[in-house]
Amino acid sequence: MTSTAPDPHYSPATLAVAAGRPERVAGAAVNEAIWLSSTYVADGPVDYGRTDNPTWQAFEAALGALEGGRALVFGSGMAAIAAACALVPQGSTVLAPRHVYSGTGALLREAAAAGRVHLREVDIADTTAVRAAVQGAALLWLESPTNPMLEVADLRATTSAARAAGALSVVDNTFATPLVQRPLELGADVGVHSVTKYLAGHSDVVLGASVTRDDDPGRALHARLRAYRHLHGAIAGPQEVFLALRGMRTVALRVERAQATAAELARRLFTHPRVERVRHPSLPGDPGHDLATAQMRGYGAVLAIEVAGGAAGAERVAAGTRLWVHATSLGGVESSLERRRRHGAEVTTVPESLLRLSVGIEDVEDLWADLDQALRS
Repeated sequence: MTSTAPDPHYSPATLAVAAGRPERVAGAAVNEAIWLSSTYVADGPVDYGRTDNPTWQAFEAALGALEGGRALVFGSGMAAIAAACALVPQGSTVLAPRHVYSGTGALLREAAAAGRVHLREVDIADTTAVRAAVQGAALLWLESPTNPMLEVADLRATTSAARAAGALSVVDNTFATPLVQRPLELGADVGVHSVTKYLAGHSDVVLGASVTRDDDPGRALHARLRAYRHLHGAIAGPQEVFLALRGMRTVALRVERAQATAAELARRLFTHPRVERVRHPSLPGDPGHDLATAQMRGYGAVLAIEVAGGAAGAERVAAGTRLWVHATSLGGVESSLERRRRHGAEVTTVPESLLRLSVGIEDVEDLWADLDQALRS
């Protein structure tokens, strides 16, 4: 079982290493074990493997410390997203970004088609539009930066508007990670992650997580999300959670390196003759630059480019790299890229020529040389 949490005033980089460790006693293991058991002796702290697991608890303690709340691990990012969407009653209105992760968008559109929710979509970077559209809604779904368009939302203003309208606010913090942005501190009620991405960081697990406030009187969001996980079977394997916790120990180093490289690549790509547009909040001319500078501790390690030659040109670039991996997903130590409109669930307002680039931890000059030759060829 894990020990008490470390000093919450430690930096996020320190919390990523120190939180979720076993009790520090003579002869104890430094790492939490992989608890491979479905069944537990009665009258103890864990009664059944679908309810809880000590390996889960260690991961949840670490992520909760990083985000400043109470975490729950789920079997996938989509499981965490579905659980958060289920917090509002049937027939509720949900306000979501017009550009949102395609899995989230598909889930919400499916729910709307079945009459379970009424879906409104909005330009999430237009705070005035969000304030108007959230009236009468039960849930405001936020991404910042958005996937894959890298739009930046004013989280403090939009979550405040949601609270005033009586709506819950949920922020998908997968792109930013708690090293760059802590949504609960900016007013969100719930944060969600695809743990598969930066938190685990090695492209070897599929997991998700939610985080809620410690001070949540009356709404019991943590308990409701936990009940969803239990009743819907949205649970994680302990070995995968152990790997995610091990990966999270280095998340600060990985994110620091990756986002510095992403900013340098964005700067170079901005003047590349085969690139028509670069989207990354580090660029002074980017629409989200000022807000990201004020709201985030960095600019993240995902960027998007629109390349010459339309969809065919973008596909040729993606297929022409040698170091960059042509693959979906993101947030691994390896750099990857893909044309998002190749997926049918992606909305048509995403340009056909847009490539989403997930920057890893390789040397920046190697990444640049490979990307440049693919663009030029």
